[in-house]
Amino acid sequence: MTVSVIGCLATLPVAAQGQVQSEADTGTWTLPRTPDGQPDLQGFWTTQTFTPLERPDHLADQAFYTEEEWTQLQAQLTVDGADPLARSVITIADPEERARVLDQTHRDETYVHYDNAIWLATRVPKGLSTRRTSLVTDPPDGRIPPRNDAARARAAARRAKRGDRGAFDAHELRPLSERCIAYGYNGPPLQPPAYNDVHQFFQTPDHVVIFTEQNNNPPRIIPLDGRPAISEKIRMYPGDSRGRWEGDTLVVESSHFNDETAWQGSSRHLRVVERFRRVSADRIHYTFTVEDPNTWDQPWSAEIPMMATEGPMFEYACHEGNHDLRHILEVYRNIERQEAGGQ
Repeated sequence: MTVSVIGCLATLPVAAQGQVQSEADTGTWTLPRTPDGQPDLQGFWTTQTFTPLERPDHLADQAFYTEEEWTQLQAQLTVDGADPLARSVITIADPEERARVLDQTHRDETYVHYDNAIWLATRVPKGLSTRRTSLVTDPPDGRIPPRNDAARARAAARRAKRGDRGAFDAHELRPLSERCIAYGYNGPPLQPPAYNDVHQFFQTPDHVVIFTEQNNNPPRIIPLDGRPAISEKIRMYPGDSRGRWEGDTLVVESSHFNDETAWQGSSRHLRVVERFRRVSADRIHYTFTVEDPNTWDQPWSAEIPMMATEGPMFEYACHEGNHDLRHILEVYRNIERQEAGGQ
């Protein structure tokens, strides 16, 4: 775990929370550039936020919080002792119930865990990095489009393949994240994880590197030299990325995912287009659009503010075959023996 320093996250002017606001437009800031003239994205950036990917049901068609709503939520989310892992708390409409879920002290003696509010604390508490009610910006309802018939058929085929085997019957049945193979937050596309939310950017004249703190795959080394994509026969968990500059915006297109990635239920035909544009000294405007005709009948898009933070990043020590996976299966075998009347 890295304790990161989130620059100006909780103290951004409210007017800046719901839109991209460039200091360059007001003449107060000049976009830094690398020696070869590219916009300089290098440094440490965080996607830390409580804003959910999809808009909560109780907010219906409300795309943005009012200033009063945002201020009240921000105060509640950043109070001392708030649990930064209570990620679904924004979906709760009742303020008193939100406060109860955020407070770790309500848990009884059966809950064995460290205190998230202490061990996952950052110098600037985790709050809302935008006034948007969801990270999804298109469709306008802030919701991911429903999966189509092809996606539902794949899900049914996976269930049939597993048959009557339980989720703890073999290591291959455990989630990729639990097996330290791949996380859905690493990208592409990037998403805010519950913790370890720092991304380090490096640049050369012909490559951009995105090194994600919570990683199981190597850093993303993205060519900018116009080379073609890899062979269709090669499929990888993070796909294959190619980048280019469109003005001062870095555009990264990724494809060639494998059948196991299944990000948000997607297939190997997933295509992701990411856009990174630095709009101030401490902010990158990051958006992504995903399309997969075998999963959704329309593309959809999301927007995630990336805020400047400080390094260094420390090793994220998770590897396939780690001892915890063995322990998980052993514990379940013990439970089965106890249920069967054994010792």
